[in-house]
Amino acid sequence: MIELRTPREIEEMRPAGRFVADVLLAVQEAAGVGVNLLELDEVAHKMIRDQGAESCYIDYHPSFGAMPFGKVICTSVNDAVLHGLPHDYALRSGDLLSIDFAASVNGWVADSALSFVVGEPAPGRAEADATLIRTTEVALEAGIAAARPGGKIGDISAAIAEVAHAAGYSINTDFGGHGVGRTMHGDPHVPNNGRAGRGFPLKPGLVIAVEPWFLETTDEIFTDPDGWTLRSVDGSRGAHSEHTIAITEDGPLILTAR
Repeated sequence: MIELRTPREIEEMRPAGRFVADVLLAVQEAAGVGVNLLELDEVAHKMIRDQGAESCYIDYHPSFGAMPFGKVICTSVNDAVLHGLPHDYALRSGDLLSIDFAASVNGWVADSALSFVVGEPAPGRAEADATLIRTTEVALEAGIAAARPGGKIGDISAAIAEVAHAAGYSINTDFGGHGVGRTMHGDPHVPNNGRAGRGFPLKPGLVIAVEPWFLETTDEIFTDPDGWTLRSVDGSRGAHSEHTIAITEDGPLILTAR
């Protein structure tokens, strides 16, 4: 079921968006060479406790997960791109790290993600990593710009795909954006490829997560033995950018702006 939020409800969602943005920035700042992924998870976990917020991940157990997630952030490194389960791994200089985080504040959820290189770029990787990360960010900006009243979900999808294809990346549509509200994942699905003018109408009050993610040389993924982490089939690196937005009479409002 697709629910439209009132202007008052959208205002009530702002604290969740601000909190999610703050956690992502704090985790990014903490992510240095030698820092363990479990330490990053604890940074987010402490902020959740201090805020009195609720994790959307720790008990999350959809059909594609092997067990409840058990952690509060996703940490995807290098060839991992989505659902990275934090584990005992110390970050190395040149690692490409994607962090995805969702939480509930006062009963409202926000969801966001970013990618960056830890320390110095790996030898020969500086341009490729920067281009991959920046392409997800530009695609996110394009998708958000297309999220205007009177349009369709396909307008967002087509805008994202145009950016990806122009940069030479193929697109996996198994996972994409989604509705956000009282729960983390709801309707409508917002794929990262599609045809403009198709799909659910974009109406004021619709709150969605827009999340382009691309792999450098493939669009095929597999699930790591941990039962959660999604990796590229060819070992190429991935990047992921995401914001929760509300569609208003005046256009898209980014609730998770950093």
